[in-house]
Amino acid sequence: MNFPTDRKYTKSHEWVKYLNETTAEVGLTDYAQSELGDLVFVNLPEAGDSVTAGEVFADVESVKAVSDVYSPVTGEVGAVNEALLDAPETINSDPYGAWFVRIENISATEELISATDYEKFVAEEKNK
Repeated sequence: MNFPTDRKYTKSHEWVKYLNETTAEVGLTDYAQSELGDLVFVNLPEAGDSVTAGEVFADVESVKAVSDVYSPVTGEVGAVNEALLDAPETINSDPYGAWFVRIENISATEELISATDYEKFVAEEKNK
């Protein structure tokens, strides 16, 4: 399992990669995609939509179920990775390259944790 240290994480299994102080890409972690199984559909917000930390902003459908994706930060959707709409399986094959949205004017980042802390959290989840 991969835990890149160039990003922050949430306990709901999203990652945040800062592009600058107020803009970041957001996606699902390697652990999340492995738990979900083969992804067959993704529903993304529109550019210009507001997102709020801790609230649902997208969902993914696997062969198992539909799962919500929570925004790790508060801000505005500046860009959407539309390639995922035609190829949701990219999330499985490259979870840290398959960003969902680029969020601008970021605030509310208190819940983000480091790669080390996220790795510990995942280990605890697996042992439950």
